[in-house]
Amino acid sequence: MPYVEGRVVHDADAHVMETPEWLDEFASPQITSYLRRNFDLGDVDAAIAEVQRSRRLHADPGYAAAAATEIMLRKNWRATGAFVAEDRRAALDHMGFASQLIFPTVLNVVLENLEHGDDEQLIYEMASAGNRSLAAFCADDPRLLAVGYVPLARLDRAADAAREAIEVGCKALLIPNRCPRDHAPSHIALDSVWAQAQQAGLPILMHVATPDLVMPAQHRNNGLPIEPDFHGGSENFRSVSYMAIPSAPMQTLSMLIFDGVLERFPELRFGVIELGAAWVPSFMRQLDAAMDAFRRHEGRLQKLSQRPSDYVRRQVRVTPYPTEPTRWIIENSGPDICLFSSDYPHVEGGRNPLRRFDSEVSGLTPEVADRFFRGNFEDLMGAGLKDLVNG
Repeated sequence: MPYVEGRVVHDADAHVMETPEWLDEFASPQITSYLRRNFDLGDVDAAIAEVQRSRRLHADPGYAAAAATEIMLRKNWRATGAFVAEDRRAALDHMGFASQLIFPTVLNVVLENLEHGDDEQLIYEMASAGNRSLAAFCADDPRLLAVGYVPLARLDRAADAAREAIEVGCKALLIPNRCPRDHAPSHIALDSVWAQAQQAGLPILMHVATPDLVMPAQHRNNGLPIEPDFHGGSENFRSVSYMAIPSAPMQTLSMLIFDGVLERFPELRFGVIELGAAWVPSFMRQLDAAMDAFRRHEGRLQKLSQRPSDYVRRQVRVTPYPTEPTRWIIENSGPDICLFSSDYPHVEGGRNPLRRFDSEVSGLTPEVADRFFRGNFEDLMGAGLKDLVNG
């Protein structure tokens, strides 16, 4: 029996778990060597050892036979389909989701760090190889929707990166959730990126990545013992950095709205994935308050044809964390914004996200609940779902 049965549920956040040789057939020796040296960006040796343990588990016929009953219990590299494409198709059968957006894991962190580094050639080569590897992983199953990373570090190269990601078969384009080093994400030179995505009917996404970039490093210098993260380790978010997660996407969305990107590209959809959603209702109110306070003096605000919060309702879709008050978020932001996600196979998604979210939306109308599990995702993805629908 699948985890989801008797209804259509799309999963707006799922991942591959890359292995050290993940890019070997897609990249130059320089790129593959860099990935191996920076693999996991935490304890590299421990991560590689866990990959090897997971390989042995997946080779065990008994382990494979139990996949259906343990599909939501196994996490990271030990999860079925974490890094083997054929297994991922079976895993999706066991889960029962109608589709899954597939993000990288290790490369999410590597690419965001490179976005703020000095080697612009390296980030574009790394993104190209990563996008081609993920498109290949998803190629044989239309339910698997590859997310291609588009670096914004160079205004003169971002459009070519977007074009290649679309051409290789990515169904969504991922941009950094914070400003590139030298310019705004709303810079008019990036209009060629948004135009391509709108024409192709694919969304622009943001996703959480590097904990160390969320807050200034000095926040750890509090004179107290270092707290473990929720994995029990040291490389992920803690309570204080968790509180800052929405800061960067709020800034990015503010620029995209106030600088007119959503006005100029009204059919373009933006997804804010694994960055929480409890901030959305107050953010929408603050956007409108800023409009009222500054419109008289700012020409860019005078060019907007509607209230800033209306752009959010029309074009922005957001995934709540399973620990957030999803019903309250929907009731205070509108029925068109929130999306279901599992974060498979990451630990953060929990063992039963469907039950958590079902409990949260149980007091809403069936129509609104269906938008959360199905309709809002289909609106976000547009043409990215056409192969699945036509199939």
